[in-house]
Amino acid sequence: MKMSKKKIVVLFVVLLLLTNGITFAATNIVGLSMGSKVVLNKVDYEELSELYKENSKIMMVKDVIDELYLREVNEEDLFEGQIKGMVNALDDPYSIYMTKSEFESFNVSTEGVYGGIGVIVTPGEDNLITVVSPIEDTPGERAGIKTGDKILKVNDEEFFADNMDEAVSIMRGEPETDVILTIMRKDKDGVMDTFEVSITREIIRLVSVKAGIVDGNLGYIRLTSFDTITADDFSKNLKELELEGAKGLIIDVRGNPGGLLNISVDIADALLGESTVVYTEDKNGKREYEKSDKAQTELPLVLLVDGGSASASEILAGAIKDNNRGLLIGTTTFGKGVVQRIKNLPDGSGVKITTSEYFSPNGVNIHGIGIDPDVEVELNEDVENIGMDYLEQDNQLQKAIEVLREEI
Repeated sequence: MKMSKKKIVVLFVVLLLLTNGITFAATNIVGLSMGSKVVLNKVDYEELSELYKENSKIMMVKDVIDELYLREVNEEDLFEGQIKGMVNALDDPYSIYMTKSEFESFNVSTEGVYGGIGVIVTPGEDNLITVVSPIEDTPGERAGIKTGDKILKVNDEEFFADNMDEAVSIMRGEPETDVILTIMRKDKDGVMDTFEVSITREIIRLVSVKAGIVDGNLGYIRLTSFDTITADDFSKNLKELELEGAKGLIIDVRGNPGGLLNISVDIADALLGESTVVYTEDKNGKREYEKSDKAQTELPLVLLVDGGSASASEILAGAIKDNNRGLLIGTTTFGKGVVQRIKNLPDGSGVKITTSEYFSPNGVNIHGIGIDPDVEVELNEDVENIGMDYLEQDNQLQKAIEVLREEI
C-alpha cells in the first residue's frame, strides 16, 4: 500500500523520537534512524516533537473514521477538508482555501465572461451568504435580487458563508438553465421575509464602464467593477467627455462591489492632485502608501454611492472625500476595509488570504462601518433602475446633478 507523504513524515518523527540512539549533548541531539545518523539541534527536536503531536491527533481521528464511520469516505476529500478547516479556523469570512475545481471557477469569474445569474456575493459576518449587489442588466437584477439579501439555499441545498464558493459554482452554469435561490430579506420595518426565486442563467459579460452626457453638459461615468481594463476605459471615456465640453463630472459607483485595488488607485490618480489615495497596514505594522501625481482633470465632480459600493469603490470614495475633491451623494457604503491576496498552489488549488487593512488618507478604516455620504439621499422605492438611461426616475442621480450645478 502506498504511504502518504503525511504518514511518511509522522513515521520519520516517530522513529526519530523512539530510536535508542537519541542523546543530548549540549545543544545537539544525535539519533539513529534507518541506519543513518541524524544530528538535530534542540530547536529542531522541539519542532519535530510538536509536529508529531499534531499529526498523531489527526491520525487518531482518521483511524476513528476508518473504523466507525457508517459510509464510504473519499481520502482526497478528507485531506482537502483538513486544509479548508485550517483556513476556516482563522474566523475570517474573506480568507478561504479553494480546491482545484473551486479555484478554476473563481478564476473564470475574474475573466469577465461566464454563464450565471450575475450576482456578487460575500461572506457575511453572520456566516450567511450576503449579496453585495446584482450586476446591472443581468438575470439576478431582473429577478429583483437586492443588496443585503441573504442567500440561504441554492436549488434547495442549504449553504453558509464558509462554503460560499460551492454555492457560487452551482449558481453558475449553462445559459438557458434555471437555478432556484432561497432568499432572506429584511424589509424597511426590520421584518425578515424568506422566499424563493427562480432565475434563468445567461452568459454574463461584464462591461465595467458606461459613460455619456446628462443634463446638457455634465459628464457621467458609471463604474460597475474595478477589473483589469477598467482604468484604461475610464481614462478614455473621461477624455471623450472633456472633448465634448463637459463642465462637471458625476462618477457612479452604486452597486459596485469592488475589484482590484491598483485599478481604483489608477482611477483616483486621474481625479486627484498630488496626494495620498490610500494606505495599507499588515499585521507587523508595515504600511504601504498609494499616492497620486499632480496630473488630474480639473472638472468639478460628485460621487454617487450606496450600500452596494464596496472595497475598491470605497477606496475611491475615501480618497475623494478625505482630499476634499468632491461630494459623496447617496447612502452609506458597504464597509469592506481589508485586502486579500491570492496564492496559487502547485496542484492547481489556491488560497485567498486577508493580508492587510486599508485606510483612507485621513487614517480611517471603514471595515464593518462604511463611508457616510456628504449628502444623504435614499433611492425612492418605486425606482426600477438607475443610471443615465433612467434619469427621470433615479432621484439620487437627479440630486447629484443638482449638487454639481451648484459647484460649477
